[in-house]
Amino acid sequence: MLIGIDLDNTLACYDGLFHAAAMARGLIDASVGRSKADVREALQTAGQNDTWTELQGYIYGPGMRQARPFAGAGEFLDRLLRNGGQAAVISHRTRTPYRGEPHDLHAAAHEWLAAHHLVGSSGATALPPQHVFLETSKEAKLARIESLGCSHFIDDLPEILAAETFPAGVERMLFQPTAASATPAGPWTVVRSWPEISQLLLGGVAA
Repeated sequence: MLIGIDLDNTLACYDGLFHAAAMARGLIDASVGRSKADVREALQTAGQNDTWTELQGYIYGPGMRQARPFAGAGEFLDRLLRNGGQAAVISHRTRTPYRGEPHDLHAAAHEWLAAHHLVGSSGATALPPQHVFLETSKEAKLARIESLGCSHFIDDLPEILAAETFPAGVERMLFQPTAASATPAGPWTVVRSWPEISQLLLGGVAA
């Protein structure tokens, strides 16, 4: 079993961070909802798509230090690895943002994973650094999932899991921690939390 896992909004939780950063910059007011989607919609509706792009560059760069792993993600990896399973983080991340300050988004991701003990150079319950793949295009991300021979892939983006070039034979899991009425139907299992993922994939494995 080799579990491929997306990084942003799948392992790393940004709840409230986009809202707080936009508020601090005076880009939105308190009436805007706290989710990433709410902030994006507010800025794009106001014709500030470039501002939204710059905000993402900040959050996925230096602002990532404020993100936290989703509850249960670390425990899942610990349990998987201690029982002989394997995992890889496979993310689509440009090296620097499309607009704004040239933050090193790859360095920010590696630092965050190490800071939260999800990746480490030693120990049986942290991923080795060479199991982190930060691809600069969606096509490269899909190719990596295939080349590694993932048995499952967990992602929050339906467009990745529904891509025509998504590798055949890989079990798809759509991570949707917020129960939304518009959760799309597709060739995937919808999961709401990491404890649920653990139960589905490791239910019969010793804790």
